[in-house]
Amino acid sequence: MVKKIIYIIMAIFFGNSCSTASTPEGILSEDKMVEVLVDIHMAEGMASSLPIPFDSSKRIYPLLEKEIFLKHQITDSVFMESFQYYLRNSKKMETIYARTIDSLALKEKIGDQ
Repeated sequence: MVKKIIYIIMAIFFGNSCSTASTPEGILSEDKMVEVLVDIHMAEGMASSLPIPFDSSKRIYPLLEKEIFLKHQITDSVFMESFQYYLRNSKKMETIYARTIDSLALKEKIGDQ
């Protein structure tokens, strides 16, 4: 998880920003990507906060991830292709992660009420 975050941050700041008018076929829309990333980050948080050994939580997360892909009716390969696409378009990835963070903060705020 930490490596993934570092990779994302590096890609945002050092990646090239080739912007295209539309998203290529087979790539998740920015809205869908935000939805999936929100669910993924929530699943990561849930798996890491369970009162079980770290090794066990690492086994649970792939099951949660599989459920997320089923929920959104996508495959892991479509998600990864989309993730790589947006990493190559750093401005889009920055926007997607800003929206993801905002959505997670809102969910946290609503959950605290």
